[in-house]
Order: sequence, then C-alpha cells, then structure tokens
Amino acid sequence: MVREDLTDEQWAVLEPLLPRGKKPGRPLTWARRQLIDGIRSRVRTGVPWRDMSAEYGPWGRVYDLFRLWQRDGTWHRIFTALQARADAKEQGEFQQEPPGGVACEPDDHGLGRSLGGLTAKLHLAVEQRQKPMSIVIAAGQRGDSPQFEVVLGRIRVTRLGCGRPRVRPRRVRADMAYASRKNRAYLRCRGMRCTIPDKADQVRNRRKRGSSGGRPPKFGHRAVATRYDKLAVRYDATVLVAAINEWL
Repeated sequence: MVREDLTDEQWAVLEPLLPRGKKPGRPLTWARRQLIDGIRSRVRTGVPWRDMSAEYGPWGRVYDLFRLWQRDGTWHRIFTALQARADAKEQGEFQQEPPGGVACEPDDHGLGRSLGGLTAKLHLAVEQRQKPMSIVIAAGQRGDSPQFEVVLGRIRVTRLGCGRPRVRPRRVRADMAYASRKNRAYLRCRGMRCTIPDKADQVRNRRKRGSSGGRPPKFGHRAVATRYDKLAVRYDATVLVAAINEWL
C-alpha cells in the first residue's frame, strides 16, 4: 500500500457510505478501494488520468468511477455524510455526457481571465479545525466579497437522527477581502458574530508585497491547486475528493 492510500481505519469509515448495487452481479475485477485510491492519487499529484500508476487499475476505469460519482452526486453525499457523522460524534460540545448530473455546468465553466491568466477561484467555509463545510467555484476575475453569502448559504450539516440541519455557525472569521458593510449586515440579521479585519488601503499593501511577499504556498492536492479539469462540475468533484480526504 502506498503511504497516502486509505488506511484500514479510513476505509472502515468510508465503505458504509458508498453506493450499493440494487441486485447482485459478477464480482468486480477491480476493487472499489483500489479505484478510489487511484482517484485520490490523481487529485493529490495532479497527473493526467492517462499517466496514473497502473497499480490502481486501468486509468479509464478509475476515471469512469470518478465521473459516474460526480454525475450521480455520490461525492457530495459522502462529503455531507462525513460532516453529519462528525457532528453527531461531538453532539452538544462546542467544537474547535451532458456534464452535469446533479449539478448545473455554468456557462463560463467557472473559469475567467484575471491578472494570472485563465483561472478559477475556490471559496471555502471551514470549521475551526479547518475541515471544509461548503465549496463555491467562481471564475478568476470575479470578486471575493460577492461570494460571501453564497458560500455561507451552502453550509448544511444534516443530523443523523431527528432535527433540522445546522446551517448557521456561531462565529464567522474571514479574510479582509470579505469586509464589506453588506456582508456584516448579512451576519447581524442572522445573529452570527464575526471576526473580519477592516481594510486599510489593501491595494497599496498588495503592491508593496509584490509577487515574493507573504508565506510561500504549500499544495497538498495539486489537481486542486492547478485545475486541469475543463468542466466546473468535474473540478467540483475533484475538490470534493480533496475535502473528503480532510474529513477522513
């Protein structure tokens, strides 16, 4: 087993969440765990599908499973189920073809031209342990602040038992790019406290830092950082696989 492949403990959590066939059929030639490890390897390394290691099975079978579960919503269901499982575990505690399928492909494919060229942006809401709660993909030229309400509106942690899903965090901490009066008013109306730095001549400070300023980035999932997927719905599934890795 490769070091980054699923451990037995992770597989014990993940396996019950996978879809099951409606009727028995022939045994699978390639085990699901093997194919899923292949998908996770591609997300982690960012290699083209055709250049995947043969130890995970034929690249076409690995990609077919990735695409099938993107289209029927399996990746999203696993993602939300892991959130619900974590919420139930800590209940009561204060925590620290057409391409679409279940999603609609945007006209711009979630891509746009910015100073860095043809790019996409990922907007994430994460809990205090930095595990993803909701994901929004936007074109590279689109502003950050308008996505604030969208990404918060997608937070929906379902309960394993009875009760409505959890949709409102107690406190929101955000980058100063989201420090608008509109966003602060949105939080006040919903009783959510916030910690968002005020802007202080943001444009001048960015120019002063230049391209070499700040802490150097570290990419744990190159397929997310580089976005080789043309379609936004495929890229969304790639991001969900990376997010599932965090919850596992």
